[in-house]
Amino acid sequence: MSKKITKRSENFSKWYNDIIIHADLAENSAVRGCMVIKPYGFAIWEEMKSILDRMFKDTGHVNAYFPLFIPKSFLSKEADHVDGFAKECAVVTHYRLKNSDKGIIVDPDAKLEEELIVRPTSETIIWDTYRKWIKSYRDLPLLVNQWANVVRWEMRTRLFLRTAEFLWQEGHTAHSSQNEALEEAKTILFIYKKFIEDTLAMPVLCGLKSQREKFAGAVDTFCVEALMQDGKALQAGTSHFLGQNFAKAFDVKFANKDGNLEYVWASSWGVSTRLIGGLVMSHSDDFGLVLPPKLAPFQIVLIPIYHNQQEYKNVTNELKKLANNLRLKNYRVKEDYRDTHKPGWKFSEYEVKGVPIRLVMGPRDIENQTVELFRRDTMKKNNVPLDNLNNTIDTLIVDIQENLFNKASKFNSENTFNSDDFEDFKSKILQGGFVFAHWDGSSETEDEIKKLTKATIRCIPLEDIHEPGSCILTGKPSAQRVVFAKSY
Repeated sequence: MSKKITKRSENFSKWYNDIIIHADLAENSAVRGCMVIKPYGFAIWEEMKSILDRMFKDTGHVNAYFPLFIPKSFLSKEADHVDGFAKECAVVTHYRLKNSDKGIIVDPDAKLEEELIVRPTSETIIWDTYRKWIKSYRDLPLLVNQWANVVRWEMRTRLFLRTAEFLWQEGHTAHSSQNEALEEAKTILFIYKKFIEDTLAMPVLCGLKSQREKFAGAVDTFCVEALMQDGKALQAGTSHFLGQNFAKAFDVKFANKDGNLEYVWASSWGVSTRLIGGLVMSHSDDFGLVLPPKLAPFQIVLIPIYHNQQEYKNVTNELKKLANNLRLKNYRVKEDYRDTHKPGWKFSEYEVKGVPIRLVMGPRDIENQTVELFRRDTMKKNNVPLDNLNNTIDTLIVDIQENLFNKASKFNSENTFNSDDFEDFKSKILQGGFVFAHWDGSSETEDEIKKLTKATIRCIPLEDIHEPGSCILTGKPSAQRVVFAKSY
């Protein structure tokens, strides 16, 4: 199976698509720009959801669900918001079909009085709802998250990275003070950082988006940025401080402790199935997908080697005992006893799918009381005594997770640069990676740098290192370096 995968060095984009397809993660659908997430890919998303959902709930958040459809008039209430999303909106204009001589057509008599927008994000419908829920300071803070799908009508699509419809979570919170809402946005940012680094084994930078790059309708947008193996950045998650913009647009006020009415303060935040694309591009190799154990749908696969039915029976009986024992330790285990595929084919299949550990047993292993163990991240194998297998697995699961993070961190370090000269800057951007450089703070300069290099400001680092300098393009004063990169 690995022969079907294009090498990263030859064509990174095709390599990425090959892995998505051959690892059975997703495929293009009959609807242009939309994808079918296959069971194996969805199982990875379910693991992400499970872990992240618990992290939200542990910090006091609760889940709810809001409508898919948003009245068009709602979007127009917040000017920056509608400007940001107008070109990506899918619009429902009619509510009925009918038969005709030309087949099924839209019934012209079933036109909606007001068009409905298929949600690109839910701030507007949620803040219209919050107006009914929030009356007093006693109703605050309101910490709500929803797991949902959204539609943004993308012209150029790539599986997981940019599709017309995708899955995500979106949190929307209301607070009695500016500081509390701002702290909420930062709290979530560091939840994302911890989740992505600890679970996905992807190191990230935390920072603030420039005014040009911030979320439409936000006062400030915080982000986590990851570096992919081709040297491009991936925005892995965002958290927005919305100020009172949406509260004022939808007239959401609360009575404070003195009985006076105030507009509430807000945040919103989200990560999506784009993280699966980031996972693929961070860790995978020319043999296929590489998964960190914390996310693998199955962490261990067991495969028998045999030459006849008696050997098959003996070996599978032993493997079933191992599998049951591993499940008692809460490992996710796959047993592959299919006699329709040879062992070598199975080895290749699970290498392409990135299963962290493979255990193989044959008649000789039973005699020797050993099992062959293969770890996907290093492609190395060795024989392990059965009486030491549990300890070996326990250690190895942790080691693989740490190894993937350390490998990605090393790549980041080797591909992060400082630059103080525009010619040098252009050269480093062309090479790929994060480039820390001075910027004069103007959107005009930001636009010109993007025009000349295709690089954007990925973030203004939160670790504000006061290192005065001169903008690489204009020479004007700059208080600190910002992070530039080409991006997805």
